[in-house]
Amino acid sequence: MSDAQKDSKGSKGFLDLLHAQRVWDVDLPAFDPAAAPPAPLPLFHTWFAEAVAAGQPEPHTMSLATVDAEGRPDVRTLMLHDADDRGWHFASHATSAKGRQLAARPYAALGFYWPAQGRQVRVRGPVVAATPAESQADLHARSAGALASALVGRQSEVLDSQAELVRASQAAWERALAEPEREVKSWTRYVVEPEEVEFFQGDPKRRHVRLRYRRDGGSWTRELLWP
Repeated sequence: MSDAQKDSKGSKGFLDLLHAQRVWDVDLPAFDPAAAPPAPLPLFHTWFAEAVAAGQPEPHTMSLATVDAEGRPDVRTLMLHDADDRGWHFASHATSAKGRQLAARPYAALGFYWPAQGRQVRVRGPVVAATPAESQADLHARSAGALASALVGRQSEVLDSQAELVRASQAAWERALAEPEREVKSWTRYVVEPEEVEFFQGDPKRRHVRLRYRRDGGSWTRELLWP
């Protein structure tokens, strides 16, 4: 069999596997946008609690999209740290790729996907850094492993070998256990201040409901979008 034939067979096998996957193979909840609250935060809190109740794995994970200095998009998955009247919170090193990108272009988009209920939530808006005190409190409210990971630092830098990471991680774990209140200056809590928040409810007949909130001064405007 030629290399071309092997590639063709491999591609077909992948497509067969891809097309065999089901989407929302569960009973989807109803969503009446007319009954939605006037602001997006209470609805987000409700949907998050319902995702947890539905058994959605890791409902607190989200995609964070930023752009680099050349305007090229970048995306990664990380954890939500809070969602309150200020906005949606996450944290990272200010020296990481995302930290540098946000310093240059402080605007981001978040995406939550909860397939257990066929739901998505999208958030867009400017990003502000919390105070150093808030950032350190955020870090120390987490586990020793989180502190050890933060102490390793050098996020997004080129790694010469896995052995180098193991050595640095071991030393960081020892510091974290010996000094649980140790500060990591580069650790920064960020807040996405929402200008737009969209709620998407999937429908088995593809009559998906999309409700978008747009900030209009001190209030919110709600509008439906075509799916």
